[in-house]
Amino acid sequence: MTDNYLNSLLPDKAGWIQHIEQQARQMNVPIMEPLGIQFLMQIVRIHKPKNILEIGTGIGYSALQMLQAYPLTHITTIERDEKRYAIAKENINQFDQNHHIELIFGDALEQIEKLKDDQKTYHLVFIDAAKGQYKRFFELVHPLVAKTGIIVSDNVLFRGYVADKTNQYPTRFKSMIQKLRSYNEWICRHPQYNTTIVPIGDGVAISYKVSSYKCNWHERT
Repeated sequence: MTDNYLNSLLPDKAGWIQHIEQQARQMNVPIMEPLGIQFLMQIVRIHKPKNILEIGTGIGYSALQMLQAYPLTHITTIERDEKRYAIAKENINQFDQNHHIELIFGDALEQIEKLKDDQKTYHLVFIDAAKGQYKRFFELVHPLVAKTGIIVSDNVLFRGYVADKTNQYPTRFKSMIQKLRSYNEWICRHPQYNTTIVPIGDGVAISYKVSSYKCNWHERT
C-alpha cells in the first residue's frame, strides 16, 4: 500500500526512460525499481559526486539516470555481459552521453584492479551486479573511494527474503540470501563506514566513508 502511494507521487517518465525500461522488459534485464532509482538519483543530487563508479551497467539505465540527476558528474561503469554491454553502448551513444559515461567491458573483479593504476578516486560507487560478490566488490573499491565518499549497494533485501527469518524462499536463492545477510552485517559493522539500509525498492544500503579520526564525547557534569 505504501509503495503504491509513493509510486503515485513520482514524476512522469521521459520518453527515453520508457524506451530503456521497455528494452529491459523485452530482454529480461533487471533494473532498479522506480522508487529505488528515484532514491539513488536523490542521493546523487545531494552528494554531487565528481566521479561515479558503477559496478553492473546492465543496459545503461541507472548510469543515464544518475547523469540526469547531476549532469556535471563523470561515470565509469563496468559490464561483463557482452549483449548487455552492446545495448548499453548503443543507448549511451544514442543519447550523446559517451563524453560523460565511460563504459568498460569485462569482469568487475578484474577491471577494478586495473582502475587502481589510474590513481583516480570516486565520490560515489554504485554496486548492482552479482549479489554473491558484493563483499568482494566492496573490498576492492574501498581504496578508490574518496574521503567522505559513498558506496551504494542495491538489492540488499532481495525481494524481502533477506529479512525473512522464516526462510520461506525458493531453494535456488539460499546461497545468495545467506551471502547478502552476511554482507549486510559486515558493512553495518565496518569500522571505516557508517551504513544505513533503507527498505525502499529492493533494499538500498548507503555506506558513508568516515575519516580516520574519532570524536571524543564528554558528558556534562
